Amino acid sequence: MAGKAAAPGTAVLLVTANVGSLFDDPENLQKNWLREFYQIVHTHRPHFMALHCQEFGGKNYEASMSHVDKFVKELLSSDAMKEYNRARVYLDENYKSQEHFTALGSFYFLHESLKNIYQFDFKAKKYKKVTGKEIYSDTLESTPMLEKEKFPQDYFPECKWSRKGFVRTRWCVADCAFDLVNIHLFHDASNLVAWETSPSVYSGIRHKALGYVLDRIIDQRFEKVSYFVFGDFNFRLDSKSVVETLCTKATMQTVRAADTNEVVKLIFRESDNDRKVMLQLEKKLFDYSHQEVFRDNNGTALPVQRGLQPGPAVHEHPVPRVVRPCPHVPLRQGADSEGKCWSPQRPASHGPGTTTQRDPECQPTLGSRCVWRACLSVDPG
Repeated sequence: MAGKAAAPGTAVLLVTANVGSLFDDPENLQKNWLREFYQIVHTHRPHFMALHCQEFGGKNYEASMSHVDKFVKELLSSDAMKEYNRARVYLDENYKSQEHFTALGSFYFLHESLKNIYQFDFKAKKYKKVTGKEIYSDTLESTPMLEKEKFPQDYFPECKWSRKGFVRTRWCVADCAFDLVNIHLFHDASNLVAWETSPSVYSGIRHKALGYVLDRIIDQRFEKVSYFVFGDFNFRLDSKSVVETLCTKATMQTVRAADTNEVVKLIFRESDNDRKVMLQLEKKLFDYSHQEVFRDNNGTALPVQRGLQPGPAVHEHPVPRVVRPCPHVPLRQGADSEGKCWSPQRPASHGPGTTTQRDPECQPTLGSRCVWRACLSVDPG
């Protein structure tokens, strides 16, 4: 088991976090986030650690570049990480290229006790020994030690570019070869559109994009190895099913824009109780009056989740479902917030012939939006 010195195998820690808000308030959020991250490292003491970040650099990457540099320098030089004498950092900083920019940041740390660790060169098609600490940024497309792609434009809702894509690296640790994939899938751009059909159009787009990534991982260009896909999948509960569940006895009022006649708001009122407003739904607003349902009945809405569908190519690792608000992400989603009722993003993996064990003490935790961590023990055989 990871974090247990007497256990066999190499302890591997996989962490994923959407860190966009860290760069909006670096003095407070970034400091607290790093403290929690170091505590995780101290608790589990992994031999090999991967940190996959999405929205790295925040909403305005150019304005946040100084904060990005400080964040990376802190991670690589902190006392908490001094036992990790080798590191690889891959930052997509090509923010001026709308066709390529994904805002993904991938960090890999190797403990000093690990010997003969290799990383795959996708261009030369061979493994290279990992030594020292190296940072790669700007144009990652030309870096042979990874594969990076932004999803095709016709995958994007309304064909409008956003920072969604994936980065893939391949490693050989303890004679086990495996891929690690940092992924950022599409969010629900409009609650009103998501509510129209079940499953929503956005769910279909996410499913298509995930299939695109899996097809790239298991194609014929390279030898097939085990893989772990972890990042921000942006899975959501099915909006139409959720509204129908929460407002079974409500009446709906439609509000339209005066100039375009476009639907801009849906108001659900109780049939009795003075027709009290239960739910207001707008493009970026989901305001439900009975907030306690998200806390007291946590987990009961899982049947209406439209996320990953496990199958031969992928397995979703089960973890306890814990839905809790972050201090800066309210359960009540407002027009100026991307806050949702978040649940831990779970990694997907596929590994023929590889044994992995998850540490039962390693639970999901919440930080910037959501942080998921998994502790594995990799045993070749």
